[in-house]
Amino acid sequence: MVLARHGETEWSLSGRHTGKTDLPLTEEGRRQARALGTRLRAWTFSLVLTSPLQRALETCRLAGYGEQAQVRPDLVEWDYGRYEGLTTGQIQELRPKWSLWRDGGPGGEKAEDVGRRADRVIAEVRGVDGDVLIFAHGHVLRVLTARWLGEPPEGGRHYALQTATLSVLSYEHTDPVIRRWNLPPPS
Repeated sequence: MVLARHGETEWSLSGRHTGKTDLPLTEEGRRQARALGTRLRAWTFSLVLTSPLQRALETCRLAGYGEQAQVRPDLVEWDYGRYEGLTTGQIQELRPKWSLWRDGGPGGEKAEDVGRRADRVIAEVRGVDGDVLIFAHGHVLRVLTARWLGEPPEGGRHYALQTATLSVLSYEHTDPVIRRWNLPPPS
C-alpha cells in the first residue's frame, strides 16, 4: 500500500490544524503533487483511493490518478472540532499540555474514532489483489499506519509525515511493516 499525503496548503504551511476545512493546494502544493506523479509511475495500482477533501483530490488528479480514484469518506482528516484552524501553540495557550493523540479535539474526534475509520480502509485494502494507492492527510495516514502495524491509533504520534510525501506499507513474510516512510517527491 502506498500512502500519498496531499501537497502544501496555506494552513499546512503555517502549522494550523486542518481537518474538515476544505482548502485548496498552494502553487507549491500543486507543483509537489505533479512531482509525486513522477515517482508513482514506478508502480501499477489495482485500486486508488482518495479522501473527498479538495487538497487530497487535487493532489490525486495532478499526480495523474484522478480518473482511476475512488472517493472514501473514511479517509478525511481528523476532525479537530473547536481546535480547527489553530496551531498546537495556540491550543496549548488555552489548554496547557494538550495532545491531539491523548485528548482529541473538543467537539471533534478522538484517536479511537479515527482508528475505526482507518480499520475500515485497511480491511478493504487487504481484500485487494495488487498494490493500492491512497491520497489523504497527515494525521489520518499516521493513524492508518499505526493500525496497519497492529498498534493502537495513538501510536500514530510516532510517525511524523510531511506534505507531498510517499510512504509504503507492506509485509515482511506475514508481518505488516513500514517499507519506506516520508519520501519527498523528486525535485
